[in-house]
Amino acid sequence: MRKFVFATFGVLWAVACASGQGSTASPGAATATPTLVVLITIDGFREANLDKYGSQFTGGLGRLIKQGAWFTNAHHDHAITETAPGHASLLSGRYPRSTGISANRAGVLDQNAPLLGSSGVVGASPFRFQGTTLFDWLKAKDPRARALSVSSKDRGAILPIGKAKQQVYWYPGDGEFTTSRYYADSLPEWVTRFNARHLAQSYAGKSWTLLLPAGAYPEVDSVPVEGAGNDFVFPHPMPVDSQQAAVWLRATPFMDEVTVALALDGVRAMGLGAGPQTDLLAVSLSATDLVNHRLGPDSREAHDQVLRDDRVIGVLLDSLFKIRDASKVVVALTADHGFTTIPELAASVNSHPVRGVSLAPALEAARKRMTLLKVDTTAIEADQQVVLMDRAAFKRANADPAVVLKVFGDAAKSIPGVRRIDRLADLFKADTVHDAIARRWTHQFPANSNVELVATLTPGSMWAAPLVATHGSPYDVDSNVPIIFYGPGFTTGKFSDFVRTVDIAPTLAARLGIKPAEKLDGVPRKKALK
Repeated sequence: MRKFVFATFGVLWAVACASGQGSTASPGAATATPTLVVLITIDGFREANLDKYGSQFTGGLGRLIKQGAWFTNAHHDHAITETAPGHASLLSGRYPRSTGISANRAGVLDQNAPLLGSSGVVGASPFRFQGTTLFDWLKAKDPRARALSVSSKDRGAILPIGKAKQQVYWYPGDGEFTTSRYYADSLPEWVTRFNARHLAQSYAGKSWTLLLPAGAYPEVDSVPVEGAGNDFVFPHPMPVDSQQAAVWLRATPFMDEVTVALALDGVRAMGLGAGPQTDLLAVSLSATDLVNHRLGPDSREAHDQVLRDDRVIGVLLDSLFKIRDASKVVVALTADHGFTTIPELAASVNSHPVRGVSLAPALEAARKRMTLLKVDTTAIEADQQVVLMDRAAFKRANADPAVVLKVFGDAAKSIPGVRRIDRLADLFKADTVHDAIARRWTHQFPANSNVELVATLTPGSMWAAPLVATHGSPYDVDSNVPIIFYGPGFTTGKFSDFVRTVDIAPTLAARLGIKPAEKLDGVPRKKALK
């Protein structure tokens, strides 16, 4: 396994000092029309992190949980809790079944939209996305509205604003932020200037060390299963080669600092939020996800990463309030999914400790039966947890597809780590009030999709992948994320009501006085609104 390394916290401190770090700007009164809406998404962030580490916050997360409308029982109420479907739901107010973004593998990759200046990297665009988002509603109200969306991940940058052709940038891993030809044929001067600073390369030879004294971290820093036994103890050195450091940047905490630095440069260069119209800034911070995948969400590194994001978000807010009137800025913070504990460390919740569940044996059994029925064996496919079928092939062979689906299901249920196999069509008739798994699967795909079966693993198990820990299940540990609204017009308080991430967009729309362009799955959360 390639050795992953990490960086120190530094660049954004200089940015914040130049912008006035430590500002005590107030969110202001609710009378002014907001000129800037800010969506902050932390990739792979458990809601429980806020209570668990909140006493150590000194930055943006601390400000938001103390002064915002904080919903602790908020969920991505769909089954495949991954980055693409999560981001697509945040500002659309709709579940994956209607956004068209059902999984990462059916997300934004698009060979017809090549990246600017990045060879060998697959292009990306929102061509699969369906419907509208908050930005479309803003622009319908005032055509002068503009958006800037940044992330280290293409899907994290693209999907919050849907198909809108605005300024959207991400980091393909070569040391520079870029976009695809879906959005532009060349980078604007301000992005070119930012890339010329070579911030990623500047971290060569440095190390990721703890922000706080070691005694502030209860986690043991010597768990070999973390990192698969590779580079799992502090400090974590960066490569001395500058280009290697740039390549590895995405798997480091430093990635979030650089992303925020780009966002702030963009706000200044674009005049974003200067009014009179309402503009949108979407910032997706991806480092927590990659740290959790490699070292687990319960590691000392994950703890330190949460504290780093608290500082980074503090820099973002303090800097914004130096260049824009805080009384005209509203903020929403959330995450695209949670995270499951490393399977080897989750024995208490996982009765079948399995590190790599695959439906391949069930697929083989189904295809053997299809051979006997003289049906083309390619007419069935298991795409990780989803089984697809070409029913026309069965019709041509005068064979009953239900027979093959039963063979598949029976074989799958005998695989260690598989909890249930469901016919998707049956779940639409199930008790989705009391069966959260059934409900979340019906929110994942439309009733007329070509999905035949869906598989749910036992709690704590994971699909086969070269990862130490992951997410993507319909369980609360992966679905429970924070939702916080902050700024003029929002209340202050901590609420335990069950809410969904699809409620973010309609709540923001209600605050901004704009009308969604289509029927939404979410509803405005009145407790958040003054």
